[in-house]
Amino acid sequence: MESTQDIVKKISDAGLKITPQRVTVLQMLCKLKNHPTADELFAEVSQILPGLSPTTIYNTLDTFVEKGLIKRVKTDADVMRYDAITDHHHHLYCAVSDRMEDYFDPELDRILSDYFNKKQISGFSVSDIRLQLMGDFNENNKN
Repeated sequence: MESTQDIVKKISDAGLKITPQRVTVLQMLCKLKNHPTADELFAEVSQILPGLSPTTIYNTLDTFVEKGLIKRVKTDADVMRYDAITDHHHHLYCAVSDRMEDYFDPELDRILSDYFNKKQISGFSVSDIRLQLMGDFNENNKN
């Protein structure tokens, strides 16, 4: 987990004003590895900052996405989740349990990049490739 000082620097480097709400939201998002929804994040953050409104969470998340501090990840059930890891990666997702995990694979990244560099899509320019692999987690192997 990132330190408060790192969180403050990230927010500041993005050109945003440092507020307790922004710091706490980003800290909690970094702490929660399950790609929480805005409502799940609100439930966690409001324990630390009572009286915080859900609108503040939504606005803060939108601002963080806009500034590239976090990413949105949509599930198969059209649920919007948030990811504090902005390094290139993919996701493993189980619709039954609604569990989502990060998946890093530089070899897969190279294969996909090479493929789309060779196979141009008419009228479309690929700027990023992120996969969401659907399946079931083996509960005996939880990382």
